[in-house]
Amino acid sequence: MEFAQLIQGGMGIGISGWRLAGAVAGCGQMGVISGLCLDEMLARKLQIGDPGGYVRKALENFPIRKIAKNVLDRFFNEKGKGKDVPFIPVAAVSTDEERNDLLVAGSFAEMYLAKQGHSGVVWVNLLQKCQSDTIPTLYGCMLAGADFVTMGAGIPREIPGVLDRLSDNDEAEIRLTVAGSTSADDYRISFDPKRYEVSKLKRPSFLAIISSNVLALTLAKKSNGEVNGFIIEGATAGGHNAPPRGGCALSEKGEPIYGEKDTVDLAKIKEIGLPFWLAGGYSIKGKLKEAMALGAQGIQAGTAFLLCEESGLVHRLKELLIKIKCDVFTNPFASPTGFPFKEVKLDGTLSEPEVYSKRPRMCNLGYLRERFRNPDGSLGFRCAAESIKAFIAKGGSADLANKSKCLCNALFANIGLGNVYSNGYSEAPLITAGDILPHLDFVFQGITAREVVDILLA
Repeated sequence: MEFAQLIQGGMGIGISGWRLAGAVAGCGQMGVISGLCLDEMLARKLQIGDPGGYVRKALENFPIRKIAKNVLDRFFNEKGKGKDVPFIPVAAVSTDEERNDLLVAGSFAEMYLAKQGHSGVVWVNLLQKCQSDTIPTLYGCMLAGADFVTMGAGIPREIPGVLDRLSDNDEAEIRLTVAGSTSADDYRISFDPKRYEVSKLKRPSFLAIISSNVLALTLAKKSNGEVNGFIIEGATAGGHNAPPRGGCALSEKGEPIYGEKDTVDLAKIKEIGLPFWLAGGYSIKGKLKEAMALGAQGIQAGTAFLLCEESGLVHRLKELLIKIKCDVFTNPFASPTGFPFKEVKLDGTLSEPEVYSKRPRMCNLGYLRERFRNPDGSLGFRCAAESIKAFIAKGGSADLANKSKCLCNALFANIGLGNVYSNGYSEAPLITAGDILPHLDFVFQGITAREVVDILLA
């Protein structure tokens, strides 16, 4: 298989959307769509009237017409909802079957649009932590011809096997991570594609996002299917970072301290014999040559594309980041997942404590909720962003609740799809980027994805 040198990173909900992924793939490099919350994103785009008609165009090509019609009937508002009208809460108005259908349709639409107008390859990037949505999202992307799948924030040993089964139209399942579970417990979630009445699909290649030699070797040797390579992501990369090994000591600024144990031995990675790309701090000129000299196939760059025209970040936030040299803070507690999360320090966003303190405490999307075992063995769900009283009653700690933030709603606000509420509150954004953001020397108004590709390949 021919691999390109540059992978465009999968940045947050809708930032790495179909426009950006398609533009990068059209340059002969590897475009990536974010695979998070694609059901909610589809529903919200339809509720604001589907500007440009792109979602409806994709759904016209969805292979199961009944499901496409049902999605449109439920969520499409031709005139668009008013700015002060809240979005319909998808989870609250959907059965499990309808939610799966929406995940499949939303994933199909995003991948379908990203694949149009070029002959390049498009990937989908997912978080291991978001297990409930993983299999339907993968299936929807496969229906649209996804070429690659990448996944991080965990140990995705079961995903290669899931891809094998979905490509054969067989039921697939994954074991769920449940806090407080015992060795006797066996929590799983499954998805049967047969009701979609689609024949055999192309099996995408799988690349795991890793940050240690041990994890790379474990995935290569013990996964339930073929692993095709690795993206080795350092602690300077944007989004979620792997926690430091050996405990989470904090610097004077309050950031996690990474040491020698967190450095990947590339010589050992090369011994595995699979291609790998380096990520984290590679969004500047000259880094590709440096990575290839270390034996890498190439690099993954996300932050370099954050402010380009095709990025899904709203124009107002792009303008602010272009005008202001913002610091990036690795917050060890912000994410309900327990993984450190990079925040761009910017006034008016949830990176500022006084802004977050004004947000009503609630978890109304739930993509990053934690599963926990109730005393009777049933599953419960908790989120550090919900009511502190409710979180404590479910076994959570007040200290964690006071330090964590609601990422799901903030990431929708980043792309102009933030919710509003009857009490007048509007969700505020929270931008993530790699540590390299303040040091980029080519960020300027109007830069395109093609120009970014040319700079990084130069």
